[in-house]
Amino acid sequence: MKNMLTNVAEFYGALQLEFRDPPAKATGASGRPGLRSLIAAWDERAYFRWQLARMATDTPELVDDIGLTMAEVEAEIAKPFWRR
Repeated sequence: MKNMLTNVAEFYGALQLEFRDPPAKATGASGRPGLRSLIAAWDERAYFRWQLARMATDTPELVDDIGLTMAEVEAEIAKPFWRR
């Protein structure tokens, strides 16, 4: 339970999250993101979707509070980890 997002504003901010450009040190010689930053982004997406699924199951009223429908939540949860 400690890892659950507890603040609705934090949850909403996480939902609106766009993965920013990786820091300069995380890019490879070609200027594109490196493997580590790609894997970190995938891990972050998978964890966020796991939290969203858990929140939708345990406390669906919080999903309503942030202005999302269950259809939107289900669509986000259904995405594979490599999709934004």
